[in-house]
Amino acid sequence: MARDVEGVLVNKMNETVDGEFQKYSVAGGAYIREHFFGPDPRLRRLAENLSDDDLAHLRRGGHDYRKVYAAYRSATEFRGGPSVVLAHTIKGWTLGPGVEARNITHQAKKLSEAELRIFRDRLELPIPDDKLHDAPYYHPGPDSEEVRYMLERRHALGGPMPRRVVRSAPLPPPRPQVDAEFTTGSDMAVSTTMAFGRLLRNLIRDPELGRRIVPIVPDEARTFGLDPLFKEVGIYASGGQRYEPVDSDLVLSYREAKDGQVLEEGITEAGAMASLQAAATSYATHGVPLIPFYIFYSMFGFQRTGDQLWALADERGRGFVMGATAGRTTLAGEGLQHDDGHSHVLASVVPNIRAYDPAYAFELASIVREGIDRMYGKGAADGSSADVFYYITLYNENYAMPKRPDRLTDEQISRGIYRLFEAPKLGKAARIEDPVRLVGSGSILQQVVAARDLLTERGIPAEVYSATSFQQLRVDGLETDRWNRLNPAAKARLPHVSQVLPPDGGQIVIATDWIRAYPDLVAPWLPASRIVLGTDGFGRSDTRETLRRLFSIDAAHIAAAAMVGLSRGGLMPVGDVEAAIAELGVDASDPDPMDL
Repeated sequence: MARDVEGVLVNKMNETVDGEFQKYSVAGGAYIREHFFGPDPRLRRLAENLSDDDLAHLRRGGHDYRKVYAAYRSATEFRGGPSVVLAHTIKGWTLGPGVEARNITHQAKKLSEAELRIFRDRLELPIPDDKLHDAPYYHPGPDSEEVRYMLERRHALGGPMPRRVVRSAPLPPPRPQVDAEFTTGSDMAVSTTMAFGRLLRNLIRDPELGRRIVPIVPDEARTFGLDPLFKEVGIYASGGQRYEPVDSDLVLSYREAKDGQVLEEGITEAGAMASLQAAATSYATHGVPLIPFYIFYSMFGFQRTGDQLWALADERGRGFVMGATAGRTTLAGEGLQHDDGHSHVLASVVPNIRAYDPAYAFELASIVREGIDRMYGKGAADGSSADVFYYITLYNENYAMPKRPDRLTDEQISRGIYRLFEAPKLGKAARIEDPVRLVGSGSILQQVVAARDLLTERGIPAEVYSATSFQQLRVDGLETDRWNRLNPAAKARLPHVSQVLPPDGGQIVIATDWIRAYPDLVAPWLPASRIVLGTDGFGRSDTRETLRRLFSIDAAHIAAAAMVGLSRGGLMPVGDVEAAIAELGVDASDPDPMDL
């Protein structure tokens, strides 16, 4: 390199593609001389004093310790811009001619004694031949320069084992005014997305927690009804507002500010996820707990940026991931690229996630309050369950929000299922003794409630259950099974879902806007006679109602499924069931979305 005063060697290296370098690594010195140095007489002169064996053993820059050190030092001392070190290396370097630079390098699992000898010689390790058979570790000694350096660096980094020191203090709970309005219900039809927008504004206005709330949106703030935050707290921009927005004449116009609180990232889910990771780990990295709310199209979360969500889990991040416009049938017209029916299944495999599918505003508010307390309040103080994050799905379907039942507790909501409505008293008109148990979540809970009314008209009493989290019910079931397995002498415990829906009760029908694998997360703890309805397969329809009819998750199909279950159990004549199904308009000849 020092003799390359004309730059021909550097130019040749820059023009040589990686596949050629790999070939040079295995073809020998004569091949290198002919094909690399040979075409240009100036290059040939540079290699005249080197034998073929010398050429074969020239180290690439990434294997030359002095060059690596010099490059790294130069990069760390450079000021004025980012630095990148490009280190050219050989895969399998020092592993011998049968492995080094070969396509099979990654398949090599063992080294022969002859290959170990080559490895030792190339790395110049002082290990005698008679010791190679045992493949011993080499230690240069406790007083060697290398070991002293490594120990000094470990000491500077806090010791030989990585430690995670969290010094942030617990946060107070939200004021009662933050979510009090959601317990009273609303006659006006609203979506859970709209309710979340209101809840987020209330949290930002909380004098204790407000400055710690970090709303993060990839491009869809207006879609999610978050545009009031533009005026109230502004969109963060390091340079402030540098142009006049196109909507500047509107009351809720776009407003950027250096002290803005909303991270409106534009069309970059990966960038927005990176902001979430930073905010969700701030409690540990900076000792300053922040409460991020990352809201996005649910289809674009665990499907598009799932690796980053796994990284968030691995980093023990805390916060809320809000999957808006959720469900496979609530956003008809935009095609399957938006019709999410499976994100809850993808979320369920992340160990430290708490995933919820609330149907009502009071459920949403309760889950958020419980999450803040678990991650930043009581849970953060005692370390019980602090290192989790929440996935909460939101819907864009408008319907009246009911009043929170008086006896309903936050624990019942957070555990995953509760009885929303008791069965109506039908007296002598009742055709069965044990009421049917109808279970729903999200926006399809409205169809479940309507199915109860259809059954009531036909003399069949039905209870309605809201399943806020099949994922949490599964976690509880697995934990219960483990306890029972490890404590054989003790009385067996029942998982929560089996307590709420005991096997000796009435027929169970479960309907959601998700593929059936989601409610089937709790299948091991429910009776085999249960019927699960969901959105498996492809489905495109012009209206929400038609799409739900196609997937068999509308009120008529739910009621029909309940009656079929009663018939199979010998509790209702099959002829009566056929007549009732025909009256409901359920047709067996309708297309099956699973029929491809």
